[in-house]
Amino acid sequence: MAAARAAAEITSWGPAWLIGGPLIMLTVVLHVLGLGATRAAHRFAMGRRAHLIRNQVLNFAVIMSLITFMVTLLHILQAAIWATTYILVGAATTGHQAMLYSLSAITSYGHAEVFLDARWQMLGAIEALNGVILIGLSTAFLFAMIQQSWQNHPR
Repeated sequence: MAAARAAAEITSWGPAWLIGGPLIMLTVVLHVLGLGATRAAHRFAMGRRAHLIRNQVLNFAVIMSLITFMVTLLHILQAAIWATTYILVGAATTGHQAMLYSLSAITSYGHAEVFLDARWQMLGAIEALNGVILIGLSTAFLFAMIQQSWQNHPR
């Protein structure tokens, strides 16, 4: 009896995976494209030697701040995609609730007092998995951009 109940519970996760799996792929593709565009903009600026600030440390800080801002915007876009999905499937009732839940899940913050409809709680866990992947990509990208920026500046 317990095994049958467990099997029924696991199969009830199907809709969440049918929606969450493609959302993971979509957000990863958008993230990689956004990181690529950010890298291209950085290379263009560095190739033109568009140093508006002569102080190396300040120039580095400004460049990395802008790159980090762009990466942050990517994460907000992806959270908005998840939030929109929560509204469309009926997991959340308002845009504010959906976005707050999404940002909490995608960052693994998890302290927002907002909950998805019980049927869609697995979808929230899938978003948290997606967030770990996206944050890993962002961390690797930012590390590479720091290295590249340091290499482009004479010491």
